[in-house]
Amino acid sequence: MKVTQLYVYPIKALRGISLSTARLGPLGIKYDRHFMLFREQPDGQLKKLQLSSHPQCALFEQRIASDPATGEPLVIVRYHAPPEPLAPPHPAQEAELSVPLEPEVAALKQIQINLHGSPASAAYRVGPAYDAWFGACLGFDVVLVYIGDGRRRVLGSSLPPPPPSPQQQQKGWLSTLASYAVGTTTTTTTGPPPALLTFSDVAPFLVTAESSLGSVRARLSAGDGAGGGLEMYKFRPNVVVEGEGEWAEDFWAELTVVGSGSGWEGARLLLTGNCARCTSLNVDYRTGRTADGELGTVLKKLMRDRRVDPGVKWSPIFGRYAFLDGQDEIEIEVGDEVEVTGRRSERSVWDWPGLS
Repeated sequence: MKVTQLYVYPIKALRGISLSTARLGPLGIKYDRHFMLFREQPDGQLKKLQLSSHPQCALFEQRIASDPATGEPLVIVRYHAPPEPLAPPHPAQEAELSVPLEPEVAALKQIQINLHGSPASAAYRVGPAYDAWFGACLGFDVVLVYIGDGRRRVLGSSLPPPPPSPQQQQKGWLSTLASYAVGTTTTTTTGPPPALLTFSDVAPFLVTAESSLGSVRARLSAGDGAGGGLEMYKFRPNVVVEGEGEWAEDFWAELTVVGSGSGWEGARLLLTGNCARCTSLNVDYRTGRTADGELGTVLKKLMRDRRVDPGVKWSPIFGRYAFLDGQDEIEIEVGDEVEVTGRRSERSVWDWPGLS
C-alpha cells in the first residue's frame, strides 16, 4: 500500500489544498482547519458555514504562501465566481485575500464557539476587513474565526484519545481514559494527554481509500461521464491510500506510514471511527450548487448499501477518522509506503453525542 494524496484545509469548508509533503502532529496536518467561517444572523448569533448548507463555499480556492516582506506563513484565498452568480458583483470577487496563518491573538477579539457540542477553549475574530471580503463574495454577513491557542475536546466513547505507545504505563493510561470518559478535566502525569481538536469535526485526520472511490464511481452511469467526474477531493480527506480492496478500510484499526528516507521509523495512525456522509458530496465545485445529473446524487447512491454503522444508521459511510499516535510532529510524503498494522474483527460503531 502507499499514500496517493494529501490534503489540508486551513479554512474549514473551503476547497482543500493538495500537498506532496505533509507535516503531521497530534492536531492534524499543520494548519488544518485552524480557521472557520460563520454566518452572522440578524440577532448576532453565529451559524457555521459548511458545504452541506452553503455549497457556495466550494467556490473559494486556498493556497499556502509566505509573506514576501516578513516571511510569515499565509493562506491566500481566491473566489471563483460561477457562471450563474450567487451574489451581487463586487470588486472583492476579483481580488485575493491574504490571511496570516499565525495571527497575533492578543490584538483579536475573543468569542465563544461551540462545534458539535465541543466548545473551543478559545477562539478569535480575525477582523472586520476579512469579514467584509468574505461577505462581499458570499452576499451576506460573515465572520472569520481563528482557533489560535484554543482547543476542543473529543467526545464519545467510539472516538477516544489515542492508545498509549508501548513505553507508556498501562495504569496511567487507564486513569486518563477513565477521567476523560466522564468529562473531567484532570489527567494523570503518567498517562498520555487527552486527544484535542482544532475546527476539524471529530478527529484530527480523515483517511480514505482509492479502491472505495472506484466503487462509488462504478455506481454512476459511464454514459453521463459522471463516474470520471467524481474526484476524491469531494470526500475532503487528509490522507488517501491505495493497495487493498474496496471498503477494506471499514476494518482498519491502525495504519503505519513508513517514510522513504525520512530518518524516522513511521507514523502510526489510529483509526477510531467511521465518517458519515452528507449532501456535501453532491456539490459542484464550479457552480457552488448541487451538481446536475448523477453527480448530484452521489449521497443517494451510497445510501443503498453503505449505511453500515448503526450509530449513524441513516447516513452512508466513506472513510475513517484517525488520530496520530504520539505527540511528535512527523513528515510524510505522497508515495510513502503504508502498512495495515491493526485490524478490527467488526466495524466500529459511531458514538459522538448529538451527532447520530
